[in-house]
Amino acid sequence: MEDEIINESDIFSVRTAKLSALQQSGEDPYTKNCEQKQTSKQAIELFVEDTDEQAEVSVAGRIVVFRNMGKASFIKLLDRDGQIQIYVAQNAIGNEQYSDFTKMDIGDIVGVTGKLFKTSTGEITVRASSIILVSKSLRPLPDKWHGLTDFDQIYRQRYLDLIVNKESRTHAKQRCKIIQEIRKFLWAREFEEVETPTLQMVAGGAAARPFVTHINALDQDCYLRIAPELFLKRMLIAGFDRIFELGRVFRNEGLSRKHSPEFTMIEIYQAYTDYRGMMKLVYDLIQHLCEKILGTNIITRSDGLKIDLSGKWPVKTYSELVINATKNPNWFNISKEEKLEFCHKNGLETDPNCEDFEVTNDVYSKLVEAKLMQPTFVTQLPRELCPLAKLNVNDDKHLDVFELCINGQEIAPAYSEQNNPIIQREMFEKQIGEEKQNLDNDFLLAMEYGMPPAGGMGIGIDRLVTLLTGAQNIRDVILFPMMRQQISQ
Repeated sequence: MEDEIINESDIFSVRTAKLSALQQSGEDPYTKNCEQKQTSKQAIELFVEDTDEQAEVSVAGRIVVFRNMGKASFIKLLDRDGQIQIYVAQNAIGNEQYSDFTKMDIGDIVGVTGKLFKTSTGEITVRASSIILVSKSLRPLPDKWHGLTDFDQIYRQRYLDLIVNKESRTHAKQRCKIIQEIRKFLWAREFEEVETPTLQMVAGGAAARPFVTHINALDQDCYLRIAPELFLKRMLIAGFDRIFELGRVFRNEGLSRKHSPEFTMIEIYQAYTDYRGMMKLVYDLIQHLCEKILGTNIITRSDGLKIDLSGKWPVKTYSELVINATKNPNWFNISKEEKLEFCHKNGLETDPNCEDFEVTNDVYSKLVEAKLMQPTFVTQLPRELCPLAKLNVNDDKHLDVFELCINGQEIAPAYSEQNNPIIQREMFEKQIGEEKQNLDNDFLLAMEYGMPPAGGMGIGIDRLVTLLTGAQNIRDVILFPMMRQQISQ
């Protein structure tokens, strides 16, 4: 192993020379393979106390610790389940193999066969009877295994971050488990998973700026979907009463600790229910995830804040929350100019050219939603915000919807879905104004054949994982987040 070589280019040169020597001797590691019969966790579980007859195991992974003590050495391997210690002795594997072994480096990937034993310090270890190099690491791991601390490098070189940072590996594994359990939860309730187009001719289903691309075969522009909603509702019309789709959506908007232009969403639709049915569904789903994955209903964020997901979640109306935040019981009756003046006095950046309801929604986003850390269902949103939802039968200024807010952000919006094609057309036309090309006439045609009453809900998977893992930044739970391209020197 290299000892105190500081310059990474020097390390690269030394390791490349080692590789060249191996290849010239006919021992090219890239032509070799090994059998991983057990992971580190599985191997450790095979150890039996109070017996000398221990199992032989075959493990494989990356060397992350290397302690050379002359004629014997200890290394630790990292695999998908964690780490396992290996004891390599010259008298056990032979002089030639031990000589080759001592030339290995931290970062190399090896396969090891041997029997288990427990060291004097109580650590279950593999006593190697053979060790084989199957991939050479030409570059050193970051900071001699102390981890990455530069956030730009963490996100750009996530593969390194996942090697050296246990917390990042934990987040990645928890994300996989969360997605698995969401599917299991819905399958158990007879929901069917479907797939709808990612390339769409009309960017519908949400109010967002789309990414534009071009289909050469048709010589026509199209869009990366901003939501699967309108196609999933076509499935409701077709008679698929319980459906969901889990996949990527794309919105050509900002980057922040809460937003990514490419993100994962699940949309769920159930016929013959409404937003109240979705309220129970999302509550039950999150309780299920807490039980199956976390083992607790209390989330502790990295900054120490505790979020309690147990018990009954409060239901608050949009208007009462805005009135409480502005301390103005007449907020919804004052002029737009007065609202803008309030925003100016309170340091809230708001576009003076936006609509009256958009000013209020800015206030809601910054003074209400951002402070809702504990789970809260926000209901009865203004009709202008959700053209795809049903109007409240008692007050058509508001909608039968909710936004589930936790951790200072919206986790899941849900609607009683609008199924009146005439009202739907009116609301679409009002939303798009003069941009008639953005009207999805095929969807409206489908609605005219009859769409059942239904509840629908979208859940941002990245935000949900951020919540459940206690991470503070959405980038921490996205494997390869969007970054500005580096300019080559």
